[in-house]
Amino acid sequence: MYRVLLVEDDKNISDLIVNYFTKKEKDAFRIEGADNGQLGLEKAYENHYDCLLLDVMLPELDGFEICREIRRESDVPIIFITARTDESDILNGYALGCDDYVVKPFPLPVLYEKVNALIKRSKGLVRSKVFSVGSLSLNPNNGVVISDGNEIKLTAREYSILKVLMENKGCVISRDKLVDIVWGYNNDTDIRVLDTHMRNLRKALGSNGKLIKTVIRRGYKIEDC
Repeated sequence: MYRVLLVEDDKNISDLIVNYFTKKEKDAFRIEGADNGQLGLEKAYENHYDCLLLDVMLPELDGFEICREIRRESDVPIIFITARTDESDILNGYALGCDDYVVKPFPLPVLYEKVNALIKRSKGLVRSKVFSVGSLSLNPNNGVVISDGNEIKLTAREYSILKVLMENKGCVISRDKLVDIVWGYNNDTDIRVLDTHMRNLRKALGSNGKLIKTVIRRGYKIEDC
């Protein structure tokens, strides 16, 4: 059973999410709630969760503050669920280390699948071969990325982008296709957010960041230098 922390001050939304998740698949998820940011942060520190669902506008501490604090200690998957649709807010969420950003109102089946997929990717539950390019390797079975002999910590979104590129070593993947695969849908905001994730990914990989090539007007690829 996966444990999910839902930090949301709107009881109607909380009840809808809890009811859907618990009825969708028996014993698959245990949703624990907090109706203000301070309580949510305390619960996140005191317990182990497989995923955090954070509203942005919360009493006491907002979702951005919670995400910033959690990312000092943990790589747990984080999804923002919020009515704030400004591009600056979305980019800020990703810059703080969130893995996805879901705008209200949202279809509950979509949220369910996003949470399920993020948790499974973070735990490496799908067995596959280990991918490697130069001194960079990615093991889908345990989610471990090794660069120049050192384990690299990536967000779930960065990991997914790298996995797609390494699965298609030497092939150009268009930005549209990359967003379709990693996000599960495509819009102009996500295309721009992809570039932010790509910069963060290259930085995290250190010297191996240069293995990811930008192909002008076509997309990205990864290959040996």
